[in-house]
Amino acid sequence: MSDDDQPHYLGHRERLRERFLASPDALQDYEILELLLATVIPRRDVKPIAKALIARFGDLAEVIAASPAQLREVDGIKDAAATGIKVVHEAARRMLRLQVLDRPVLSSWDQLLDYCTGAMARLPTEQFRLLFLDRKNVLIADELQQKGTVDHTPLYPREVVKRALDLHASAVIMVHNHPSGDPAPSKADIEMTRQVREALKAVGIILHDHLVVGRKGHTSFKSMGLI
Repeated sequence: MSDDDQPHYLGHRERLRERFLASPDALQDYEILELLLATVIPRRDVKPIAKALIARFGDLAEVIAASPAQLREVDGIKDAAATGIKVVHEAARRMLRLQVLDRPVLSSWDQLLDYCTGAMARLPTEQFRLLFLDRKNVLIADELQQKGTVDHTPLYPREVVKRALDLHASAVIMVHNHPSGDPAPSKADIEMTRQVREALKAVGIILHDHLVVGRKGHTSFKSMGLI
């Protein structure tokens, strides 16, 4: 195929790659998505699809965090493209997790917040994670405990205690998300935290904190004087 017969978007795609390699920060969100989509949709102009994703979800972070089903609602996104986007999300989550795993959590608090926010802040339903620490406050396990609805996740103190004892943990950090975006704890959050704290205390395990994350930020029960 001669240069004149090449699809118009191939030249644009090559220039975009060159710009990315020279200065990644200079690219807009939709242009990053263009480069990503070009790897899984090589024979189509993906610029309109990238712009449609941004229009649908708002920004790059929201696109990456969207579920495969939500992504497929956008014209041009099939299974391959949705999978490619979710691979990026999972890779980012794992990179953030490596910053806190097997390290003293209390001395790497900002990294912990980044990980919790990246993993949970944009989820469409509530989820509960339990972070189990050893005597040196090193993270020894990070487990998704419960999945719930858009505004409620059941968490049973006896299950938290049982798992902490199984892992020989000395301390626990509770984390859950608010899909509404507002990280302010509810009365139910406060009461449930009190019950878990008392149950853990009865077997000599410390509840260090309960973090609530959302699109609008995070809250710490300890910082608020609730623990």
